[in-house]
Amino acid sequence: MSAAPATQLTRYRDQLRELRHAMEWSDLHTPGNLAKSVSIEAAELLECFQWSDADSFDSSDVQDEVADVVIYAIQLADICGFSLGEAIEFKMAKNEGRFLGELGR
Repeated sequence: MSAAPATQLTRYRDQLRELRHAMEWSDLHTPGNLAKSVSIEAAELLECFQWSDADSFDSSDVQDEVADVVIYAIQLADICGFSLGEAIEFKMAKNEGRFLGELGR
């Protein structure tokens, strides 16, 4: 991941921290509650494709639900004390080693 996307994730994290503080949601934003919220929003994302084929879905609904998943993931990483950007970089490197290694690359 380049510096620009990681910097943007940091900006989002900071905005979400400000919102959490302003709304006095700190007591509600526990790791468990945030993990549940990620799962709930992921289910809402899946609902966008329920009863439809791959070509018939509302992209604005999908965009909203993906954003909700990412927003909760940013908050979960923050509460758990790690950088989501660094976690993504680590996981991508791990996957590249695993999957590209299987292909002999």
